[in-house]
Amino acid sequence: MSIIKSVDCRLVFIEPETLRTDATQTFVRQETILVTVETDDGLRGTGYSYTIGTGGSSVLALLRDHLAATLLGADARNVEAVWARMLAATRATAFGLLTSLALAAVDTALWDLRCLRAGEPLWRLAGGAHERLPVYDTEGGWLHLSTEELVENVSAAQASGLRGAKLKVGKPSAVEDAERLTAVREATGPAFQIMVDANQSLTGAEAIRRARTFEPLDIAWFEEPLPAEDVAGHRRLARSTTVPVAVGESVYSVGHFAEYLSAGAAGIVQADVARVGGITPWLKVAHAAEACNVQVAPHFLMELHASLACAVPAGMYVEHIPQLGAITRSALVIEDGCVVPPETPGLGIEWDEDAIADLRVA
Repeated sequence: MSIIKSVDCRLVFIEPETLRTDATQTFVRQETILVTVETDDGLRGTGYSYTIGTGGSSVLALLRDHLAATLLGADARNVEAVWARMLAATRATAFGLLTSLALAAVDTALWDLRCLRAGEPLWRLAGGAHERLPVYDTEGGWLHLSTEELVENVSAAQASGLRGAKLKVGKPSAVEDAERLTAVREATGPAFQIMVDANQSLTGAEAIRRARTFEPLDIAWFEEPLPAEDVAGHRRLARSTTVPVAVGESVYSVGHFAEYLSAGAAGIVQADVARVGGITPWLKVAHAAEACNVQVAPHFLMELHASLACAVPAGMYVEHIPQLGAITRSALVIEDGCVVPPETPGLGIEWDEDAIADLRVA
């Protein structure tokens, strides 16, 4: 057996490596919630989740005040049972982002334990579908950047071997968005993938209008064009354009993803392992997407999604936004524009405990 005997929860603030803006928000800081689970057989697994400026202390309180005690005495090998126990303990607040983030921090720790116990890396134990996947860059495409800066950044990403780049859209006029995208397309040529992301900023009618301006530029996908609750609006948009509609960053449950997939409202699924509640539900979403012939390009969390996207047949892309450099000693391996998932047992993340102690706030 592998009985949980202690659960340690911490909160760390990490400053973003560059200014990050989109149509609805600025990335103020990354509030990183770390959970370390220790079992009676001497193993320690560490997992995490995050917010981008607010709510980290609320997730920490949910973990410390309500979830940690429910985990003591549970068999850490029974990951599904533990996840169900946590959901039952938070039924009054599920489903929603704060609860999903709390569940994810524990669930990723349990998967770290599972992989350590088996002596296998996450990407293989969770499925082992791909030995590598292409990477696209987002760090050079923020909305506050000038057209000249966008062209320079995307050209640099292309020169480094990355396979694509994502640009934020949602300027006051469609013309301005189109001009910026056109300049980047002219600089990169037709083979380089360009994605766009509106961060839920548009109305249904405006999203349809802007999608039509994107079509001549051969855009790889149109991400979060509408509020995530508007499944019907995404379905109408998907039927009106040849540009694939990408959703999932702001979808917090397997059931909500099922609504999108059954409605034909998601051309690409971008499930975020932290926001959907952990690896356990993330894998269910990824396999549901596969069953619907939809590919998966997860949002953010590249240090973890590199392994998960490679684990599943529907894995498509890994998004490049550095996230954990300030508190880790490990780094992703990118070769010829593709990420190579870590082969070390566990999540493949080597935590820097000294740096964590320095940046810890609670």
